[in-house]
Parts: sequence; C-alpha cells; structure tokens
Amino acid sequence: AEVESDILRRVRTLLRELDGHHPACQCDRGMLRWTLHKKIDQNPSNSSILVRILVKELERAERGDFRHYIIPLLHTLMYTLIKAPCISDELCSRVYDFCKKLLTLPKPFCTIGLDYAVRLKMERTAPGMLYQRMVISEQSLKSDPYPYQEKIFIFADPELLSKAICNALVTDTEAAQVSQSPRACMCYVIIHAMQAALGEGCDVSGLKRSLQDMPMSDVEHWFRQVVAAVECAGNEASADRGQHAARLEKIYCAVLSSLQAGDAPLGGMQGTPLPNPSISFHLWTEDDQLWKELVLFIRPLSQSCEPDCLSQDLDNFEIQDIISDCECCEQTRFSVLSTDSGIERDLPAAAEEPFAPCSTETEQSRLQRKGGIKKKPSPLESMAFLQAGCNGPGAKPPAKPQRRPGIPPEPAAPLQRLHTARIVLLGDDRILGRLAQAYHSLRKRETRRVFLTPRLNLQFYYIPVVTGQPNTLAVADHAATGHEELCEVARYLGRADPWYESNINTLCHMIPKLATMPSSPSKHLVTDLFITDVIAYYVRMGIQPVCFQVYAVKVFFNDPAQEPAEDVFLTELRTQVQESISHRELSMTKKKTTLDGPGIDLTVTYRKVVVSDRAKELAMSLRSTGLVMKAIPADEAEDMVCLNVNIAEIVRINNLSGRSFSAVANRLKTRNIKIRSTEQRPFTVCLDKDSRRAYRNVISMEVSPCLEPSYCLQKTRTMKFSLHETEDVGLVKYMPKSLLLPINTFAGIIQ
Repeated sequence: AEVESDILRRVRTLLRELDGHHPACQCDRGMLRWTLHKKIDQNPSNSSILVRILVKELERAERGDFRHYIIPLLHTLMYTLIKAPCISDELCSRVYDFCKKLLTLPKPFCTIGLDYAVRLKMERTAPGMLYQRMVISEQSLKSDPYPYQEKIFIFADPELLSKAICNALVTDTEAAQVSQSPRACMCYVIIHAMQAALGEGCDVSGLKRSLQDMPMSDVEHWFRQVVAAVECAGNEASADRGQHAARLEKIYCAVLSSLQAGDAPLGGMQGTPLPNPSISFHLWTEDDQLWKELVLFIRPLSQSCEPDCLSQDLDNFEIQDIISDCECCEQTRFSVLSTDSGIERDLPAAAEEPFAPCSTETEQSRLQRKGGIKKKPSPLESMAFLQAGCNGPGAKPPAKPQRRPGIPPEPAAPLQRLHTARIVLLGDDRILGRLAQAYHSLRKRETRRVFLTPRLNLQFYYIPVVTGQPNTLAVADHAATGHEELCEVARYLGRADPWYESNINTLCHMIPKLATMPSSPSKHLVTDLFITDVIAYYVRMGIQPVCFQVYAVKVFFNDPAQEPAEDVFLTELRTQVQESISHRELSMTKKKTTLDGPGIDLTVTYRKVVVSDRAKELAMSLRSTGLVMKAIPADEAEDMVCLNVNIAEIVRINNLSGRSFSAVANRLKTRNIKIRSTEQRPFTVCLDKDSRRAYRNVISMEVSPCLEPSYCLQKTRTMKFSLHETEDVGLVKYMPKSLLLPINTFAGIIQ
C-alpha cells in the first residue's frame, strides 16, 4: 500500500505539471517522468502497480473530459509496459479496451489509440514482442523474421553550440554504447521473452548463468529460436497465449538442460534492461553531410575503408549518378519507320517457334531493333530497378533477360523500407533552417535518381538548445534576436503538444548546465542517465509529425551579370536597407532621406489570404526600412501555410513645425509575395535568423511555398503533352504539391 501510494503521488504530480503547476524546485521540471520510470527500473516488480494506476487515471481523465491528460498517460503506460518483465493478460486487456475507445475521438487521439491497440493485440498473444522488436531494430541484430534496422543520428552545428556542449554530448553518446554488445542484447531478448511468457515460473538467475557459459554460436541459435517463436505467435491470427507459452517453455527447458534441476530457487520477477538505442553524434560541417550519412546507413562500406576512400567512394557514386543521367543523350539517333505493334502475338508465326529450323536469310529477315534513343526511366519506374544497383558504388542494374514468348515475366521484388533513420537536431531555429535546406536538396536528388526513398523511413526530431555563453556567430545573431525569438519552432510545438513542452522544451537550458557542471561522480551519473534516456524516450514514443511548410525564395541582384539565387527558409525572412558604399550613392541617399525619410521605396505585389481561399492579387508602393516574414504562426490554431509579413512603413507627416516621419507597422497575410526596390537601391536578405545565410545587393525577391521536386518533375512532363492545361491532371493530381518538413512530437497538434 505504501508503494502504491508513492507511485500514485508521483503520477498526480506529473498531471499537475501538465496543468501549468510546476514543481517548487525548478530543477525538477522535465524530470518527473524520468524519475518515475527510473524508480520502476530499480524495482521491476512494481511495473504492474504503475500500469494499474495509469489505467485508472486514463479512465478518470476520459470520464472527466481531461483530454490533455490522455496522451501523456498513455505514452507513460506503454513505455512501462514495454520494459515490464511480465504483465497479466487481464491488465493488458483493460489497456487494449481503453485504446479502442479512443477510436471515437478526433485526431490525434484516434491515431495514437489505433497504433497502440494494434501493438497491444500482438503483445497479448505473444508477450514480450514489443520489447523484442525494439531491441532487434535499434541494435541492428540479424533476424530473418524481423529484418528491420534503426539508428539515431544526432546533428549539432558547431558554430551554434559551445565546444563544451558538443564534447559532453559526444562523451555521453559514446558511453551509452559501451556495454551494448550484440551478445548481451541477444541475451536480453531471450531472458525477457521467457519471463514475459512464463511469469514467475522462469528461473531468471539460472537462465542468465546458462547463457553466460554458452559460446556465441549457441547464444545466436537460441536467439533465433526465441525470435521465430515470438514472431510466429504475434503474426498468427489464431494464435493462443497458452500455446505460445508452451512453445517457449520447451526452448527454456532446452537452454537450462545443462543445469541440474533445483540448483537454485526461483528468484521472482527480475527486470531486463532495455539497451540504449544505437546513437551516432555528428558535427554538421558539410552541406551534404546528412545525405552521405544516410547513404552509408543504407549501404555500409567495408570496415577497413579509410575516411579518404569513403569520401572518394561517395563522390564516385555522385559522379556515376550524373553520368547515368547524361548517357541517354549520347546515343546515336536513327529514324526508322516501324510496323511493329509492340505486341508479341502480332509477330510472324516463325518467330513464335523458337525451335523451328530456319535459314540464314530467314534469320536475317526477322524483326530487328535498330539503335534508338535510350529511354531514361522516370523516378517512379526506376524504383524497382535500383535494388541491384546498391551493391557497389555506381553499379548499374543487370541487363534485362530475353523474354521467351508465352512465358510471363518474373515480377520484380518490391523494395521494403527496412531501415529507419531518426534524425535528432540539437540547437535553435537556425539549425532547422539548415535542415530545410538539406531536406530540399535531398528531395531534389531523389527526384533525379531514386535511391533512399524506397529503402529508408526518415524521421525528424528536434531538441531546442540555447547556450548561456554563445560563441561569436551566436553573439552576432543574438544582437537582432533574443533567446525566445531563436526558438519559435520549439515554442510552437510546446503549445501544440503539452507532453513535448514538459519533456523536451525543458532541455533547452538543462543540457548547457549539465555540460558545464564540474566533473564529479554525481554529474557523470546524471548526464549519462538523463540526457541519453530522454533522447531515447523521445525517439521511441514521439511518432506523431507536425508538418511545417518550407518556403522558396528567389533573389535578384543589382548587378545584371549576376545570376539570381534560389534558396529555401523555414521560420523567417528578414530584409534591411543596405548601407551605401560609394561617396556618390551616400550623398544621394542623404538627400533622399532628407526629402522622403529613411528607408527605400518598394513595390509590393502579393496574393492576399482570405477565408474563401480565392486568389486576390494586391499591389502597393511604400517606403520602408525593412520587413520581416514569419512562417511559424503565433498560435497553433492558425494556418501553417501562411506568411505573416510585418513591413516597417515610413509615413511622412507635415505639421506647423515642419516635416517629420514616423514608422508604422503594415501587417499582411500572404502565401506569395514579390518585393522590388523601385529606386534600384539594394537591400540585404537574411534567412532563418542565420547571418551565414545572408544575401547582399538585392533589388528584388519572390517568395512562395516551396514545391515538392517530384511534383515539379511530373508537372513538367505532363505539360509537354497538354500545353493548354492549367490545372493538375493525371498522376499530378494525386502527388503532394508542397514540400513539408515533418518534425515528430508525442501528440502532433491537439485540437
């Protein structure tokens, strides 16, 4: 009773924090969930107590219409259930029934409820299945029944985070991987599956001793046996929990056959550690570094390959990509009148008898294919032919075998997304701007030649980190924007998802504090457990994406010989009047300022956003010192595909004392806008609050929602055959039009 009362008190404290009642000690913010799970890890036999309390709180939240409690409680429950040594079928059934009730609620409740209901149905039939699949995929253990692999890539910009933070994160991620050998992870899977199915009848201590004394080959054998048994039971529609337990009991007895019966008494429930996922930490120094890491994850090179060879191999892969694009243009072209219908049954009778005798003249008179233009397959068609091409850098698919008449072709094996890359971004809005750039580049590369898309499931996560003592670049950017301004995306996600606010946004200042703490045993304990565990919890349970519109900008320069530049941004575009350089320009600027006030004359053409969503083109001329376009809405209920433009307009006022000027905020909402300097005076454009992404000597720019590159390609091909069509027709109608950047949270956007 005392243990249950303590756990209930901790759960209620967690719920009060969701209501905005933060703990008295600010250092406990964001650690309540972590301390609750750590307390259960210390005594795994209390897992059932926590699950029972969480189920009661979920049912109470549903009756009392406290919907903002449901998703945090459900995530906490499922994480406990996955790690628990054994949960009764009666308790799993109550959780399963509650998840089915969520199907009547709007998104995201019904989405999360359906996902967890499917998982729980398998877990009830084959206990331990969720734990087993998580360990196999996260540790990339070889398993034919479940061949999925996952990896976490943490990306940090060294120019935005201090060296101390980067070093601390590198140390923590490396330390988390030290004790996770494949042998240990296989033993964890075997022990957890046995205990989940057999309950208190499982001698965990004896099982550990037996596995410890086995050679690696025997451990792999029993690991394959256990995985096959669990997967078979979980995938069978008519499988029974009792049959599964009997099947695992046979394997259990075989594993313990070397030990004499009764050597040791049963020790009761014992917890099996859930290993930390495979994490790699990367300092983002190259523009195409994200793409290179994903390619190496899909197609790892030899372990003996040196870094120089690795870089050369990726370069060769890219060069081969360009060569393959150009090969179709180098073929000799013939214009041959063909009477071939392309249908095999229309061929002459002699051609249908491959074994009929024929003379040389007959052989030569058969239909022959002349050298024609090599057709380059479209991205959608080329997906099935790239499986053979990923064995080596630049390798081409084998030639298509000759097909015999009357024999149907062998269907190409469909590609499966067996790999999941979870990209975790550490920093502020500026690193998300770099991510938008890299994601747009990746999508364009995939449009030219599909490689990652059919094989890789790509997930993005974001942890805001703001340094207390920023470096030189951060100081320059902080001059114009404060700490809150640099974390607009994080604040938006925190408003949309309270569980994200409680668990992730609290890391914004906590990670720098932990990184700069003096070295001590207590500091080592906190950082190793807390930061790694929170990142693991986030990527495991955060599966609901919030999609942000990426915007494209095209800037034109005052030098006619300079080509226009194209770029993308995610959060903000800011313009400022550029200081004059030459003496003549400076004198003219002073004269103009005296007459018309500070700033420059601009012509603004934009499409106004209206409720009816009808296109309404407007134009205006004004004098301005600068403007700011915000892509992140101030409220989660606002339209995500909308720019909030704030123009600092200079208004001239004539009064008795003379002429004066005042700045007036001119606000408008739009998706498409064009801005031009009418007096040809240049201005600067800064993207995503990043001083490294600034354009100077700009006289005109165009901003619009960035289109999905694959949509643009298909649209171009469609327009070739229907020049007068303005609306999307054919396949284009069903393709995503805008490029959206999905960032995962625990709940998505709660309406």
